[in-house]
Amino acid sequence: MKFQLATTAGLLLAGQAIAAPVKARDVKSAAEIVGEISPNSKTCDGSAECRTADQVGPLLADAMVKYGIYSAGQIAGIIALTAYESVDYKYKHNVSPGRPGQGTSNMQQFPFNLEYAKSIPELAAKANGVDQNASDDQKNDVLALVTPDEYNFGSGPWYFTKHCSTDVQNALKAGTDAGFEAYMGCVGVAVDQNRKDYWDRAKTAFGLSG
Repeated sequence: MKFQLATTAGLLLAGQAIAAPVKARDVKSAAEIVGEISPNSKTCDGSAECRTADQVGPLLADAMVKYGIYSAGQIAGIIALTAYESVDYKYKHNVSPGRPGQGTSNMQQFPFNLEYAKSIPELAAKANGVDQNASDDQKNDVLALVTPDEYNFGSGPWYFTKHCSTDVQNALKAGTDAGFEAYMGCVGVAVDQNRKDYWDRAKTAFGLSG
């Protein structure tokens, strides 16, 4: 799976590849790009939740296709966020302070995981009947629905397309620091140095200069 380079910011359907700026000349695999943005994801510590860049790359590429995200700036921002939130893809659930129902690679909180689960046809029936007043056990049950690999890595793209405004999406498409700041505002966090480090590596990986 490739986050491939092309002159247009569109999906190369035949190769299931995503366009990045033409000025970056070498074609990189999705796994290589994830490894550049999240160097600590190149290996796992043996925990059941951990996934390496080699595993994450193709899954993220599939998720970008599923949710129609083809812009290099948007892909870079989503990878930067998910790598940071999941501690380099080591965790699928909130470890500290351990909020029930919070998790996925996007580390989104329970209300979003419930909405996400209900948006997936094969999961919706299992999440029906659960609402915002769910018990902690129910919250964790919903989280368990969306943490298998085929859903876990779709949470970031899903949230971006569902909950970030068109203005924010267009801002991130530009691949600039201001665009990333707008995206973090949509997520509800500030850009501290740690988040900026992930974003800077993402810009480098995709050849973005904004």
